[in-house]
Amino acid sequence: MNRKVLLILADGMRADALEACGNPFVGEFLHGSAYTLRARTVMPSVTLPCHMSLFHSVTPQRHGILSNTYTPQVRYVSGLFDHLSEAKKRCAFFYDWEELRDLSRPGAVEYSQYLHGHKLPSQETMRRNADAAVACIRESAPDFVFLYFGHPDTTGHACGWMSPEYKTAVHDVWTNIQRVVGALPEEYAVIVTADHGGHDRIHGLEVDEDMTIPFVLHAADIPAGELGREVSIIDIAPTIAQLLGVSPCEDWDGKSIL
Repeated sequence: MNRKVLLILADGMRADALEACGNPFVGEFLHGSAYTLRARTVMPSVTLPCHMSLFHSVTPQRHGILSNTYTPQVRYVSGLFDHLSEAKKRCAFFYDWEELRDLSRPGAVEYSQYLHGHKLPSQETMRRNADAAVACIRESAPDFVFLYFGHPDTTGHACGWMSPEYKTAVHDVWTNIQRVVGALPEEYAVIVTADHGGHDRIHGLEVDEDMTIPFVLHAADIPAGELGREVSIIDIAPTIAQLLGVSPCEDWDGKSIL
């Protein structure tokens, strides 16, 4: 099988929100997946540092991004988009938080769509980016697709993590995940995760509510069940590389969960 990968990340989606949101597709998806609800992110548990660690497989202390303001790396580590592009893999990216544009260097992503998450309702950007990702997959079948949903984080800051509004946001995320997964060709493996959690109306602390994230891997030939090993956000890039038959970057610190 010519395997391809779709990575779906819901910003600020706590692991315990998967059950609490009440979406029946969550249980269905977990039942057929390898997963853990005890994966860990990095400190500071803030969106851009966490994404940089996911895509570059090193801690913020190594890549140097310690806030939501991007600065060029002093000691460059190749990111997932760039590494896959060098291996002749075609990449696509759909997002609604502009600061994520620096996850790749120019030319590494073949197709991308950015919708302004603060000028459009976050439910609308989520739906439109999901639809665009499905259309891109059907028309072009890129090897790696990253689909980002900012809705849970926006709602958590506005209403509080684990508030009724937040649980509804997570429920809406999984409704869109169900739509996307239902439209995928068989060769796509799907990873669903988050960058960080949150508590009250904040995140960024080294507490379980902020540091614990879900990691769910759904693929036809990977045994389902709860993973018996520790999983870190820095393990995701090497896992995706292995799924695509690409050797990990030598500078990456994470290890594939496979």
